[in-house]
Amino acid sequence: MSSYRPYQHIERRKSRQIHVGAVPVGGDAPITVQTMTNTLTTDVAATVAQIQRAEKAGVDIVRVSAPDRESALALKDIVRQVRVPIVADIHFHYRRAIEAAESGVACLRINPGNIGSPERVREVIQAARNNGCSMRIGVNAGSLEKHLLEKYGEPNPEALVESALEHAKILQDHDFHEFKISVKASDVFLAVAAYQQLAEQIDCPLHIGITEAGSKRAGTVKSAIGLGNLLWAGIGDTLRVSLSAEPEEEVLVGWEMLKTLGVRHRGVKIISCPSCARQGFNVIETVSIIEQRLAHIETPLTLSIIGCVVNGPGEALMTDLGVTGGGAGRHMIYHAGKTDHTIAAGGMVEHVIELVEKKVAEIQAEKARVLEAAA
Repeated sequence: MSSYRPYQHIERRKSRQIHVGAVPVGGDAPITVQTMTNTLTTDVAATVAQIQRAEKAGVDIVRVSAPDRESALALKDIVRQVRVPIVADIHFHYRRAIEAAESGVACLRINPGNIGSPERVREVIQAARNNGCSMRIGVNAGSLEKHLLEKYGEPNPEALVESALEHAKILQDHDFHEFKISVKASDVFLAVAAYQQLAEQIDCPLHIGITEAGSKRAGTVKSAIGLGNLLWAGIGDTLRVSLSAEPEEEVLVGWEMLKTLGVRHRGVKIISCPSCARQGFNVIETVSIIEQRLAHIETPLTLSIIGCVVNGPGEALMTDLGVTGGGAGRHMIYHAGKTDHTIAAGGMVEHVIELVEKKVAEIQAEKARVLEAAA
């Protein structure tokens, strides 16, 4: 019997745990998926609607920019209307951080060294304490401190790590330890090297991301290479995929990364072929329709959609449900890896959707039964 076990080689870096609102980050907590709104924060209705779309996609934490007083105060209304914890994105002005904390956000994304005088830093830390906020130290290769650029000549991994540790020390010196760190860069090699070095020098949770990654397609590829490299090495407690696309797209891509690596599971995972002349049905169209129709499902489940019998039966062995293209206008349906019945081409899509929804209902009923028995 084969000794191969998928994912057994991914051992997560040990980090201490903090909380972003009710969401644990680090330690043995699941790796969380984040995104950021791109609406005007003062447009509360639009911002809430965008966050709610991200919630449906499975987001765990959402960052919202607070560039001015009006935006910081608007966060109070936003927080009340959403389920996920909100991180306030703060740059330079310490009053915005205090106002955001008092507005009920769960976390402040900030660089303590950019806030100003030691007294202002103390005020921000006290506001975070008083309001139960954690912090994220966000270092970016595009905005490194002048003294580090003079020291290193250019953004490099050492400069990013030194910046992060300098900012962390400010919080630690004030006995504040509820923080996570990111060291982002648009260059994949620079970002990965910085995270690798930082992971060895501090035990706080790490928020990973490739910043300004690009368009939906290019940014997805770039982020998958960079973040996939880090996650595979066990580095990363929370992540954001930065795309020039809607926030919910960032969430969906982030989840696909985690599902692919087997470190977290959500919704229907579809295994489908690229299609060819042997296909018994239009695979591309079928996958697109089924993926959209099943997007609301959160329960983990696997579904194979294969156009012909070359790989169909083999893929079905490893999925909860499956369909393989056949001849004479009929296709084979698999359940738990075994052939179950055939279905006519005309009703195949609706039939598969019904089977998935039925299977999900059975899984949920079984979970409820187990919980009731344990109560």
